[in-house]
Amino acid sequence: MSNYFGNYSLYIALIASIYLIIKSYIDTNINIKNLNKNLVLITSVQTVMIIISFISLVVAFIISDFSNETVFNNSHTLKPLFYKISGSWGNHEGSLLLWLLVLSVFLYIFLLKSSSQNIKYRLLTLLFQQIIISGFLIFILLTSNPFNTVFPIPSEGLGLNPILQDPALAIHPPILYFGYVGTSIIFSTSLAAVVAGNIGDSWAKHIKSWVLVSWIFLTIGILLGSIWAYYELGWGGFWFWDPVENVSLMPWFCLTALLHTVIVLEKRNLFKEWTIILSITTFSLSMSGTFLVRSGILNSIHTFANDPSRGIFILSFLFVLVIMSVTIFFFNQKKLTSTIKNSFIISKETAILVNNWFMMFFLSVVLVGTIYPIFLEVLNGSKISVGPPFYHNLLIPFLIPFLVFMSFGPSLKWIKDKLKKFEYNLLIIFLASILISYFILINTEKKFLLSVPLIILSFYLLLVTINDFFNKKSSLSQKISHFGFSLLITSILLNGLFSNEFNANMKVGEERKFNDKVIKLNSVNVRDIDNYKSLKANFEIKNQNSFIQLSPEVRIYQQPFTITSEADIKTTLFSDNFLVFNILKDDGYYNVRYQYKPVMIWIWISTILISIGGLLSLIKKNEKKY
Repeated sequence: MSNYFGNYSLYIALIASIYLIIKSYIDTNINIKNLNKNLVLITSVQTVMIIISFISLVVAFIISDFSNETVFNNSHTLKPLFYKISGSWGNHEGSLLLWLLVLSVFLYIFLLKSSSQNIKYRLLTLLFQQIIISGFLIFILLTSNPFNTVFPIPSEGLGLNPILQDPALAIHPPILYFGYVGTSIIFSTSLAAVVAGNIGDSWAKHIKSWVLVSWIFLTIGILLGSIWAYYELGWGGFWFWDPVENVSLMPWFCLTALLHTVIVLEKRNLFKEWTIILSITTFSLSMSGTFLVRSGILNSIHTFANDPSRGIFILSFLFVLVIMSVTIFFFNQKKLTSTIKNSFIISKETAILVNNWFMMFFLSVVLVGTIYPIFLEVLNGSKISVGPPFYHNLLIPFLIPFLVFMSFGPSLKWIKDKLKKFEYNLLIIFLASILISYFILINTEKKFLLSVPLIILSFYLLLVTINDFFNKKSSLSQKISHFGFSLLITSILLNGLFSNEFNANMKVGEERKFNDKVIKLNSVNVRDIDNYKSLKANFEIKNQNSFIQLSPEVRIYQQPFTITSEADIKTTLFSDNFLVFNILKDDGYYNVRYQYKPVMIWIWISTILISIGGLLSLIKKNEKKY
């Protein structure tokens, strides 16, 4: 029954979408003073239909309705309830339905919250957003219907990939989609504002909320994915430049640049064209990410599908949207002339523009590294993978001037600033940075030329952002976000410099030396738990000053048959002790990998602080409305 409810609800939503496109287009060409109530009503009906469809899929997963092909392919009766529910979006079809749900809900919220805006602007936003919604509805119904049926009805399902059965990854896709789909509203409102001719400070204030919402959710979504990769995949790292990781990072770079540009537009009525270009690019990158993941052309643990027809549909749809947006942009470019043109080299505007250039460079490097292997394979059939050395070699040298600009840019004034008189506190901060960096670098064996300026500048930026809390030049939200970012850069650098790893094959009762530590495998206990068999090891790691017990686990799932490694991690404010082990074919031997990861927790804390800064800015902005 849920299959019928879900399927027919999508068809009703598509009919509503076609009506809304036609009606909103007609209304934009006539002089009306108020938004037609039918438009809001039909939008709410469409939203309700998509909600019903999504709930129908969740119910099908909960009751293990294996007449549903999506449930059959991605669930089984032994799976815990939590993972049955999260499994509804842990697959290609369900994730697209979730994407569609967020699209429609965001549009409905926009209509409710934009009552004070220009009527033509609201109608055009509705029109452009419905074009996107209708495209996804057609895509789902034609190629990715989550309500296709199986006959005869199987007695058991194939199950969800056990690697995806994790709390962090269960909530990771919805949060990430809030970030992705929020860019669709930015895209639609930007095109609407261009056509309506109301790009300016008032529009910037209105759109800033949506930029902040998307940026916050995307930041948290990336954080959750990184935490999951760190403890679940057993690699002992938080970022691997995996293509699907890059897909989420690229729109984040663009959103960060857009957020700063919108601030300039709000304060100074400048960068109109650049704001629109960034809005279009951000959404295009989100859609490109959808194409790359859903087409299956990326070789990644995160990919959902391997169906070229799906990829071609999304690519064609993206091409239509890009051509439409570029055409609208060029035909309405005269409306984007800035009313205030005087600006000086030493000013906050220039600092933000330089920040944007760096973001675009970082974005370009990640984009090339992600899509170059794809194009190379298409051209000559060669398969290559672009790994961390490519990104590090290109990004790290440019990180040095970026940190310099980050240190003084936020403190500059609008319009024009002067080279300030010598400030002794900044000299003290710089000398303190050099001193701290010296004591750090003499204790590491890694001697790289770039390590010295990177560590000095990262600590200088960190201390400057701490010092900013004692002046009133910027808002608290900005101070927290910038401090979080400086803490993130510093933590990543320290983590990279001081991490070390032990890798060996060991038997129960055996012990090995690693630096000043002794690692001993005491026991391996086997037992059956829920829907998997557990092999839990007990390790001792000790030196003269400390004693740690770690209990990593190997899980053997039967439906589908999968072996996973669950790391055990002991976390303190200063470091992580990370240990994972795997079964070997040789009797009695296990592969053991131990890693010492300094300041790991501060990478997570710093990213949370960045998000908190954005959240405070959003709350403060909304409070001003009342």
